[in-house]
Amino acid sequence: MKINKVLLLGGSGFIGSALAARLTERNIRVTVPTRGLRRAQHLLLMPTVSVEHADIHNESALLSLMKGVDAVFNLVGILHGDFEREHVALPRLVAECCVKAGVSRLVHMSALNADVTAPSAYLQSRDRGEAAVAAVAAAHPALKVTVFQPSVVFGERDRFLNMFAALVKFSPVVPLGSPGAVFQPVWVEDLTRAMVQCLDMPESFGQTYPMVGPRIYTLRELLQLVMEMTGRRRPILGLGSTFTALQAFVFEHLPGKLITRDNVLSMRVPSTCEQGFPAIFGTAHDMETVAGAYLGRADALGGRMRYNTLRAHAGRPTR
Repeated sequence: MKINKVLLLGGSGFIGSALAARLTERNIRVTVPTRGLRRAQHLLLMPTVSVEHADIHNESALLSLMKGVDAVFNLVGILHGDFEREHVALPRLVAECCVKAGVSRLVHMSALNADVTAPSAYLQSRDRGEAAVAAVAAAHPALKVTVFQPSVVFGERDRFLNMFAALVKFSPVVPLGSPGAVFQPVWVEDLTRAMVQCLDMPESFGQTYPMVGPRIYTLRELLQLVMEMTGRRRPILGLGSTFTALQAFVFEHLPGKLITRDNVLSMRVPSTCEQGFPAIFGTAHDMETVAGAYLGRADALGGRMRYNTLRAHAGRPTR
């Protein structure tokens, strides 16, 4: 089935914005609902994207958004807050509404190592969300679901490597909780490429794909790598489990919640996958090459390049 129009939930975020740009490049019409139009303003630069004010937790609103849609992407995810609402109830509602609206294609983003036996509420809720979607699909075979489980996702506008870059820029010493936590970061462009590719791949129906990059790093190694890329050297104060928990307790009570105790629990599980990046979607790019190209630039001038291209396609002036 040719995909002409999609509904993108979570489209105003980092991964969602990258996915919207990829869909635009294929001339697919994209509807992005949001309750905060200001957060989605940058998407209006993309010629085939429309932004609508809507509450996606409302069934009637969701059904209305699905009219005429060929596929739905659910990228909604949070690192703290009401996991049951966002990671379990919403995916179930999205799947049920797909069935009611006659949408036969659903791409759902979860998280690597999602498991009800995991130590964190985040990973537990992600697994329950996958199970909720699978239950709807099992009862309605016409609904074809593909699940993606990424490790940490990096990219030009991420809140991961860029957070480290800000820390080494402004802090003379970097206190680092869980320095031995292990990750296999995947580039946002590799992840979104796979998400778009799977739309036309019947072999991906009913499949779950762990999404990782080619290399494994400890958190300390990632911070050191950011220092190398930005040309800044700072002492790293690795924190033990007690002080890591204390740091998280303090941060989760500050605006923005940089890290929470549940995040620390998630990091107890290595965010890695032995199988590597799924060969069905090609190969993943090396983080050193990709991230070094943008972290080494002072104000990330290149961060505007893709949007300038989209402005040109839309007949709007570039900046």
